[in-house]
Amino acid sequence: MKHYVWITTPMGTMTALEEDGALIRLDFGKSEPEGAEYGETDLLKETLRQMGEYFSGTRREFTLPLAPRGTAFQMKVWNALSAIPYGQTRSYRDIALQAGSPSATRAVGGANHRNPISIIIPCHRVIGANGSLTGYGGGLDKKEALLALEHGERLV
Repeated sequence: MKHYVWITTPMGTMTALEEDGALIRLDFGKSEPEGAEYGETDLLKETLRQMGEYFSGTRREFTLPLAPRGTAFQMKVWNALSAIPYGQTRSYRDIALQAGSPSATRAVGGANHRNPISIIIPCHRVIGANGSLTGYGGGLDKKEALLALEHGERLV
């Protein structure tokens, strides 16, 4: 059975979706995932708690069971994203190299865009080779705010 909750954050409402004891989605926006029942589970309560700590600046790593679904390449990219330390960034090329496909920078961008677990799998930490902020499914304003939060700025 799938369960979901809405999480109120300084960046707006997010939807967290759990299945079989693992988080499978965390999206910006308020949605009602098909085939899922609204309601807190132990995992979703813990997700709410850890997200609150992250946005208050006291949590740097998440300790939640995750089960993103994607292609083998997407999984490699998402694993590489998960290895980016809090407050640091990597380029699309860095992630392509880490995923074992040095010429696949555009494909890394596509995998980032399809990341099903925002923030916890930190695709917001991926930037252009020249240091510029580029594409983010939640919007560049959110990417900029998340990076600022990780550099010690408080979100309102």
